[in-house]
Amino acid sequence: MISHDELGPEKILEVYDAKTGMHGFVVIDNTALGPGKGGIRMTPTVNKEEVFKLARAMTYKCSLAGLPFGGAKSGIIANPKEITQEHKDAMIKAFSKALKPVCPLLYVAAPDISTAEHEMKVFAQANGSMKSCTGKPKELGGIPHELGSTGFGVYHATLVAVKHLGLDIKKLSFAVEGFGNVGRFVAKYLSGAGARLIAASDSRGVICNPKGIDFDKLLKVKKEQSTVTKYSEGKSCIVLKGEEIVGLEVDILVTAAIPDLVTDANKSKIKAKIIVQGSNIPMTPEIEEYLHKKGILVIPDFVANAGGVISSYVEYIGGTPKDMFKMVEEKIIKNTAEVLEKAKKAGIKPRDAALSIAVDRIKKVMKKKEKSK
Repeated sequence: MISHDELGPEKILEVYDAKTGMHGFVVIDNTALGPGKGGIRMTPTVNKEEVFKLARAMTYKCSLAGLPFGGAKSGIIANPKEITQEHKDAMIKAFSKALKPVCPLLYVAAPDISTAEHEMKVFAQANGSMKSCTGKPKELGGIPHELGSTGFGVYHATLVAVKHLGLDIKKLSFAVEGFGNVGRFVAKYLSGAGARLIAASDSRGVICNPKGIDFDKLLKVKKEQSTVTKYSEGKSCIVLKGEEIVGLEVDILVTAAIPDLVTDANKSKIKAKIIVQGSNIPMTPEIEEYLHKKGILVIPDFVANAGGVISSYVEYIGGTPKDMFKMVEEKIIKNTAEVLEKAKKAGIKPRDAALSIAVDRIKKVMKKKEKSK
């Protein structure tokens, strides 16, 4: 059920194309700060309720990141595994053309599940504006996701959390759940900062070595054998089941893959002092509250993993990868510190502090616009 409140959603558009069988929709949640920003996901089960929740998350994320973007998201109902690339491209074209009345004025698209650089190229060309989406190929002014903007941001959020607790990163151990585009870069940067990588996971399981894992060797194994579980450097290496990463004896746990990783069944097993959410929705707000009461510092997803949308903004304004890294570092450090300071002063969990900051920023702009009418 889509719930309406003072923030939005402002518009929900449902579009069809008989020729391609395209059936899609876009939820533009809030545009007080700028055009709604959010990716296009293509799955057989995507629906308006799912897209609305994601659009609202983007509203909060863009506001907290200090970007002139609002929140939005879109979906196309299709199974990419059951159609040809040509058919997929035709659907993307039809979707882009159908959204011309709102894109890019009120909606700026991006890649999401089953869409990537190629689809953004198709979308932008069909729309007739390079500003209609981000995540485009390099030759169209895109900033490649492979540069690791999200992981770079999660790394800086982690450093702020460590500093907030008065700890020394060089004396801490960490585990990374997920060794994909986010987790891999977090592991790289934290290892480079002197922290000890104890464990990393992928879809096949967890590799764990209490004495430490060599990041460069782990990366080589992952690239050559498609899984971190084949890493065997040192006698202390053991392979565990994926969910066992939650209860490992580490100082920092970075989530970087699946949603609902931490559940009611395993929340009591957590030994980490800090959890940094590189993935989206790795636990419920109720579980965050439980961990907060236990004295575990949890950096929320839309605070820690905003590096991707910051990178999108740099692409949107025609910036370079160098500009991107500079802006991600500056904004993530500033915003994470602000959230933790507010949480500490108010005695609330970081998510509540972050939501308060994000919503206040939006409401202030909405009030100004209302007064100027």
